[in-house]
Amino acid sequence: MKKTALFDFLVDKENQKITVKRSFDAPLGLVWTAWTDPEILDLWWAPKPWRTETKSIDFREGGRWHYAMVSPQGERHWCLFDFKKIVSQKSFSGQDAFCDENAIANDSKPIVSWLNQFSGTENDTTLVEIELEFNSLEDLESLIQMGFKEGFAMGLENLDEYLKTRS
Repeated sequence: MKKTALFDFLVDKENQKITVKRSFDAPLGLVWTAWTDPEILDLWWAPKPWRTETKSIDFREGGRWHYAMVSPQGERHWCLFDFKKIVSQKSFSGQDAFCDENAIANDSKPIVSWLNQFSGTENDTTLVEIELEFNSLEDLESLIQMGFKEGFAMGLENLDEYLKTRS
């Protein structure tokens, strides 16, 4: 029986943070792999009709994920995620930034620190808790104005669809 997915999206302007809690009807190992394997990330990360193309990924502490969000017309918006700390099947953290195709960060756009924590339950559901920390309130508000909440929710729904085919 399909469970209703939890989706909490909390904006804390005072502390310049966004906290997202999202549950998935799939075991921890499968959800962890979906967040860390580039072939799978490319299937769900971008909100439709956009898609994700990974240029390179080195999933280790000190490694990075360089990818583009690609529009149906082929327009590319490049991003870079620098991995800071990884605890297998428990958490990973890092810094996310907009960049160019050569992985040079765009300092005029928000740079966001991410902490993703994963926890499984005995009934094969997984909770992912994501904390995004911003350098300024302006950066937080800018990301929200770009449609982050709606786009991220759509990407997570794509992940639900992927997980249904694998569980």
